[in-house]
Amino acid sequence: MYLLLFKRVFDLIFSVVGIIICLPLFFVISFILFCTYHTSPIYLQDRPGKNGKIFKLIKFRTMSDKRDSAGNLLPDVQRLTKFGRFMRSLSLDEFPQLINVIKGDMSLIGPRPLLVSYLLLYNSRQSRRHEVRPGMTGWAQINGRNSLLWSEKFELDVWYVEHLSFLLDVKILFKTIGKVIMREAINTSNASTSNPFRGNT
Repeated sequence: MYLLLFKRVFDLIFSVVGIIICLPLFFVISFILFCTYHTSPIYLQDRPGKNGKIFKLIKFRTMSDKRDSAGNLLPDVQRLTKFGRFMRSLSLDEFPQLINVIKGDMSLIGPRPLLVSYLLLYNSRQSRRHEVRPGMTGWAQINGRNSLLWSEKFELDVWYVEHLSFLLDVKILFKTIGKVIMREAINTSNASTSNPFRGNT
């Protein structure tokens, strides 16, 4: 019953309240990003949602479009700006996804939406992460986030799908707030972004 009805109500209430509270911060961040990048502060990317349906993920831009002499984008670590790194450390770049939650593309709590290219790399168990809407935060995020191996992240995602409940969502929500405040497990110790998933070996 919670998954079929009340989870969506939970999402709508908290996301609408979140947007209202954070609206002044949204404007400030948007202004800073526009002055930094001289382009839209919003970044859209295709991501797979529930049942693998593709949607446009909404994020604040954290990387520049700097390119080398051949016109190729520089590595992520070179394009990630100081302000972008600061936003990621507090997960501020994720805030626009509240709009995705209101639209129904995402949930507040669920497995994080990853790259479309990963869909063909999952095994049958890992694919179960798409049985529910992807979330702004999830069980894997409060249990290690980028410090985990991909296999560990996916196992935590599937565990969430198998044990989804209102109390579990509330627990994840409040633990996420605590981890954001403490700025825990944002990135691996030697990378600005997590390593890409290459498939199961």
